[in-house]
Amino acid sequence: MPAKSKAQQEAAGIALAVKEGKKPKSSLKGASKSMESMSESELKKMASTSRKGKPEHVGH
Repeated sequence: MPAKSKAQQEAAGIALAVKEGKKPKSSLKGASKSMESMSESELKKMASTSRKGKPEHVGH
């Protein structure tokens, strides 16, 4: 599932880094914390989405 916004892509990148052991678990906040349960492959897909044309944030 591709990211719908730049903020979502960044949160996925942080959650992925924590899963891979590159960042401490304490760096998870907000959206990245809720993405912690996603699989590594899902996070990779979301984090690698192109940023071109994506809004900063998407409303609910």
